[in-house]
Amino acid sequence: MTPPQAPSEKKSLRANPAKRRGWAKWSVVAITLVTIVAGLVVWKASSASKVEKKPDDDKTFEFARTDIAVVQPQNLGLVIAVSGSVRPVLQAMIKSKVAGEIARLYVREGESVTAGQVLVSIDTADLKARNDAQRAMAAEAKARLDLATKNEANNRALLAKNFISQNAFDSAANSMQIAEANHQSALAQSAITQRALADAQIRAPFAGIISKRAVNVGEKITADAPIMQIVDLSKMELEAPVPVGNIPSVKVGQEIALKVDGFSEREFKGKVERINPAAEAGSRSISIFVTLPNADGALKGGMFANGTLAAVGRSAVATLPIVSLVEEGGQTFVYAIKSGLIERKPVTIGAKNIELGLAEIRSGIEVGAEVVAVKADGLKHGSKAMVASRAVLSPVTPAAAQPVKPDASAAKTPVKS
Repeated sequence: MTPPQAPSEKKSLRANPAKRRGWAKWSVVAITLVTIVAGLVVWKASSASKVEKKPDDDKTFEFARTDIAVVQPQNLGLVIAVSGSVRPVLQAMIKSKVAGEIARLYVREGESVTAGQVLVSIDTADLKARNDAQRAMAAEAKARLDLATKNEANNRALLAKNFISQNAFDSAANSMQIAEANHQSALAQSAITQRALADAQIRAPFAGIISKRAVNVGEKITADAPIMQIVDLSKMELEAPVPVGNIPSVKVGQEIALKVDGFSEREFKGKVERINPAAEAGSRSISIFVTLPNADGALKGGMFANGTLAAVGRSAVATLPIVSLVEEGGQTFVYAIKSGLIERKPVTIGAKNIELGLAEIRSGIEVGAEVVAVKADGLKHGSKAMVASRAVLSPVTPAAAQPVKPDASAAKTPVKS
């Protein structure tokens, strides 16, 4: 505002237009500054009130009764899905025990063989020559042994009549022992060459089907070279991973029905034969082995099979819907509602029944506790919550809880406390 002016000053202003314009200019500047300062004060007060006001702290999440699950004991009949490739229980890669040239092949891939049947013949010319040489050496050693034995007997008789010294007899006895050792060594070498001659005929170790052939006639092979692979299809095996939490419900001897690719109408029956004692590193699963009779040979190695295992159920175990479980950072937890507040509780889960949509709760929360069974944005430990008592018309999968204005009346929505 313009300060009051004396009468003389008013006359002076009326008499001096330039001075009057100066006063008007300063009045406008003063009014503008006052307006700006007042605006800043109002803006700062408004900002401070916005900062101090935290709507999130006043949220109360309201849930319908169908959005809440209760921890309760229930029979958890488990159905565990298993799948994997089937393979023969008995299979082997046959290898050569001797070196030589392949002289003849008697079977090919896909042909059935019996135990002991000759599969491959290796040329035996060199093996026969070595065997003959060793037999001759054994015969020579036998002749030397006979001579040493006679000398030892003669010297024993002479020693008894004191015709020779004790040292002379000991020398003859020692010569006989050396001859006997040489004879035994020659016999062992002869047996080795005889065995090598027999190993030139490669035979099937058990009855089965040839699945792979690694050599052809005329090829030269070394000892321990792979020759053929043989499989026995009369009994097949399926190795399938099972989650660690479901293993306590799996028992040896349990039956399982399997579907195999390529057999749309046929069902193969099997049973759990073995359970691996250790979990696979990084997978949190344990392998089970299911045997499948295959007398007609319909199943082949590598076929894919899948089925369900009706595991042994356990009665009266605490359960919760799987949808109520939240996984974060490798930890499983639930949002429980207690005394109007939301509590985040880590839990330990066990077996799951996918068909029923339930999971076993082993620890972390007591029976009878209420937990949130829907996805709700903004839930955190300590948030306020209430469960609506009115009925909900559509109990199907409810929408996520969302914040609304205080006058909203929809279920499952947070309101201002």
